[in-house]
Amino acid sequence: MKNLFLFLTLLVLTVSAKAQQQFKISGTVFDESGNSLVGATINVKGDNLQEISDFNGFYSGTLPQGKYQIFASVIGFEQKMQLIEITGNTIVDFYLTKEITKLDEVLIQSIRVKDDAPITHSNVTKEDLEKRNLGQDIPILLNYLPSVVTTSDAGAGVGYTGIRVRGVSAQSTNITINGIPYNDSESLGTFWVNLGDFSSSVESLQLQRGVGTSTNGSGAFGASINVLTDAIAKEANGEISNSFGSYNTRKHTIKYSTGLLNDHFEISGRLSQINSDGYIDRATSDLKSYFLQGAYVDDNTLIKAVTFGGHEVTYQAWYGTPLARINGDQAGVQTFIDDNYLSEAEAENLLNSDRRYNYYTYDNEVDNYKQDHYQLHWNEKINNNWSTNLGLNYTYGRGYFEQYKEDEDFSTYGFGEIIIGGETINETDVIRRRWLDNDFYVLNANVNYKDDAINLSTGLFYSSYHGDHFGEVIWSEYASNSSIRDRYYEGNGDKYDFSVFAKATYQLNDKLSLFGDLQFRSVNYDTSGISSDLVLFEIDKSYGFFNPKAGLSYNLNDNNNFYFSYARANREASRSDFESNPDIKPEQLNDFELGWRHKTDNLIFNANAYYMLYNEQLVLTGAIDDVGSFVRDNSGKSSRLGLELEAVVKISDQFSVQPNVTLSSNKNHETIISRDGAFVDLGKTNISFSPDVVASNAFVYKPIKSLQLSLLSKYVGEQFMGNTDTDASRLESYFVNDFNVTYEIKPNKIFKSILLSGLVNNIFGEEYISNGYYYTYDDTWSDPNATTTIEGAGYYPQATTNFLVGATLKF
Repeated sequence: MKNLFLFLTLLVLTVSAKAQQQFKISGTVFDESGNSLVGATINVKGDNLQEISDFNGFYSGTLPQGKYQIFASVIGFEQKMQLIEITGNTIVDFYLTKEITKLDEVLIQSIRVKDDAPITHSNVTKEDLEKRNLGQDIPILLNYLPSVVTTSDAGAGVGYTGIRVRGVSAQSTNITINGIPYNDSESLGTFWVNLGDFSSSVESLQLQRGVGTSTNGSGAFGASINVLTDAIAKEANGEISNSFGSYNTRKHTIKYSTGLLNDHFEISGRLSQINSDGYIDRATSDLKSYFLQGAYVDDNTLIKAVTFGGHEVTYQAWYGTPLARINGDQAGVQTFIDDNYLSEAEAENLLNSDRRYNYYTYDNEVDNYKQDHYQLHWNEKINNNWSTNLGLNYTYGRGYFEQYKEDEDFSTYGFGEIIIGGETINETDVIRRRWLDNDFYVLNANVNYKDDAINLSTGLFYSSYHGDHFGEVIWSEYASNSSIRDRYYEGNGDKYDFSVFAKATYQLNDKLSLFGDLQFRSVNYDTSGISSDLVLFEIDKSYGFFNPKAGLSYNLNDNNNFYFSYARANREASRSDFESNPDIKPEQLNDFELGWRHKTDNLIFNANAYYMLYNEQLVLTGAIDDVGSFVRDNSGKSSRLGLELEAVVKISDQFSVQPNVTLSSNKNHETIISRDGAFVDLGKTNISFSPDVVASNAFVYKPIKSLQLSLLSKYVGEQFMGNTDTDASRLESYFVNDFNVTYEIKPNKIFKSILLSGLVNNIFGEEYISNGYYYTYDDTWSDPNATTTIEGAGYYPQATTNFLVGATLKF
């Protein structure tokens, strides 16, 4: 027995020694042509082995006996993985393929952040958009991201749509396309309607919540959306997509790519048309758009020439609907008619309508606008550490808003009085157009340095904007001394924007990294001439903004990441802000973010707490101007405190749940208003359009690989359209559910793929309102000395149950 024990002991020690014996693993890393690649990283999953290939592409290291996943990667090439079993000295060679997508992503690396950066963000891929891309605008496709609230003037997601993040208006959300600002320089708004079906040309986008990282153009003040357009395709391909749905909605898209010609050149493009009658009466949309790209790529160079644009003709629906009409309260409708002194024709239109009521009845009450963008991007990889990027842009926009107006004073249009049959005529019905004609030039240059410890980017941005604003009369009941297209007002605005930045991520060790970002921005804005309100409008403002940002990211282990960041942002006022108040001030924000990211095979969980402290925040007052734009004003001190939670829970290989919720408190610290002839201090009030609760969820079921069923739910809590917390400005909470189904067929001939998609919006027929406006005025109609303040509101009801179905043929 003693000898047997000794024998077994020796056997165990021998086996153990053999198991721990180290064997040599070596090899060479090549590209597709057999050329060796220097600087490739070789690592093994679950092991500390990490080797770098030398100038001959050769690497070597040691591993104990066992089975491993070994990876090879280098900038500009696809990562390659091999499964190997080590039983002795082993040679493993790698042949890496050029990764075109990574080269494309260099275009926006200076404004995007990595997954573990101390910036709160969400990434959206082409595949994510494709599932619901049936004609609705990009804001609607982003509806289920954390802290997002969307709305549609026409009620069905086509035409004029809007997005708010953390309660912040679209004017404070910075949008870039390939690193080039898309926000209008004067209004600061983003009009996705000018780029119909643009989501069909998006490779990926990143939504950063809060201030985020340095970006180009007017700074992010609540969020930024960084869009990357289609990547270069290696293989030739084509795509035909058609969809149809409720309210006569239809989308037709053709796409193509030549693939890489001679391994270096690619040409791709898209043509699209979207039409919809809209949920709201007469709220039609006719959207035509295009995208064309020419590209050259080699080992170290990427050059892309991109042009895209659109022509939209959209019937106006921004006047809104009285609440009594939405509720079917005929007595309340009659009261509204009496209180607002509606004409007989206006009264008849309102009385005979339902919640789809549209104030406008003139058959060409439309917005007609064209916009063309021309971009040139040149990225150069100098070596494995240094790269540069140069971007140039020219945008040309022009178009008008046509209106029919009754009983207008001659003096408004410079008409002289006329006498007909002894009667003096000084009023007339007119049809007028308000024009915008603008040019926007951009220079964007960046340099990036990257090694194992530091990732540094620095660059500069310059833009020049010139916009002409004018109005013309194209018809008049009484023409007086006028001629067709006489201009009754004319003015212009010029804006120059220059910024420089430097940002870096420094890896202190394998767990802790630091982030720093410094930006200086100089803005000059001046106007001249007469505004659409027919008053002299001369503004000459210059600003110098310093925007520092800092943060740290800590990887506790492979599953948990913690981060903290601070960022300051300053932002100028818009043209319409100055029109409302020539003395309006720029706004400033100090943004604090604290987050935790947890990731395992079956659970992804993100938690983020934020505190946004404002000085002179430009909040929406609730009112709109005479072209439907929301009026803003400074609010002194204000703040937003919130908690954002999101998760992806994998219940099984077929079923997952994807919830998110934002809980927040959004307050003006002091609100003083004029009411009934006296000033009233309301103390702390809720910031307009800032619900305390926003939540979404997706139940995703994939019974087979090619079929996906998704139940999408959205809850938006109660909010106020003004900053006074009055019942008249209240928007009720709503809970809406959509159902999305996709089924992909991969035939053996002709087509690579056939993707069938279906979307049922608002499946339970919820009658809800996502947006509106609120106004007050002193009642002086009956008594010029009256001091009674009257409140009023208009609402934008959204569509009840509606559907879209489509098919995409890929070949």
